[in-house]
Amino acid sequence: MTKPPLTLYLAAPRGFCAGVDRAIKIVEMALRKWGAPVYVRHEIVHNRYVVDDLRDKGAVFVEELDECPDDRPVIFSAHGVPKSVPAEAAKREMLFVDATCPLVSKVHIEAERHHENGLQIVMIGHAGHPETIGTMGQLPEGEVLLVETVADVATLDVRDPEKLAFVTQTTLSVDDTSDIVAALQARFPSIKGPHKEDICYATTNRQEAVKAMAPKADALLVVGAPNSSNSKRLVEVGARAGCSYAQLVQRATDIDWRALDGIRSIGITAGASAPEVLVDEVIEALKARYDVTVETIETATENVEFKVPRVMRDPA
Repeated sequence: MTKPPLTLYLAAPRGFCAGVDRAIKIVEMALRKWGAPVYVRHEIVHNRYVVDDLRDKGAVFVEELDECPDDRPVIFSAHGVPKSVPAEAAKREMLFVDATCPLVSKVHIEAERHHENGLQIVMIGHAGHPETIGTMGQLPEGEVLLVETVADVATLDVRDPEKLAFVTQTTLSVDDTSDIVAALQARFPSIKGPHKEDICYATTNRQEAVKAMAPKADALLVVGAPNSSNSKRLVEVGARAGCSYAQLVQRATDIDWRALDGIRSIGITAGASAPEVLVDEVIEALKARYDVTVETIETATENVEFKVPRVMRDPA
């Protein structure tokens, strides 16, 4: 039986970013160095496939430090943690490794610097997301105020409108964030922002690739986890950029084939915590049903690499 033709637009860049790659390496290196079990506070990155693979190798994932024994190593996830977490680990004399993405750590440092200069911080982010919790937890309670939408800016109750700064979660929608920043600057003209935007290079690059691809495609599949902020933003960006159907899928088995009935072109991308093996799996599932022609839509080249912490490196 003849398969219907399908043009597959493949976004580049897509998938793993440098911070995710570094965090996964840290867990794998810890298992080699100290043996199993190694404890990880929160999912090291937001991807079930990655977490399950590391769990099979001996990683134990927990939500809080009190679930960890004192005598085994513990790793803090790429999203970052409140200051109270490493403080508690040090108090318990635990061996711990911080796998926080360096670009998230940069935001932490910015917030601390503004605080030292007497400024109250406004954080643009998603309530309950571990990165937001970690960043807000760098400073005493009340020193960081959270806004999620433009509407939140209008009701913001600040200590002194002349002494404010803002930071952002690194995985937000670039367009949504710029609208919120504009609202903050309109209401608080003296507010200080970061020297360089907080949204990370990988988030920005993946969104730009989707914007270039979406108008060409009848549908968009984003490979990523439902608790992955940057993956969910890619779905939203694709829909806004002109793609009539955009779906988040963790695996090929999640594809809603009925929704794809009659399509002639499809865009594929992956969130920054989704491994390429899952993209390949989706492509193979499409090839089983369609006569596929692949076209890459490349909008940026990435060559960023972050070093692992000194404690994880082999002695010279």
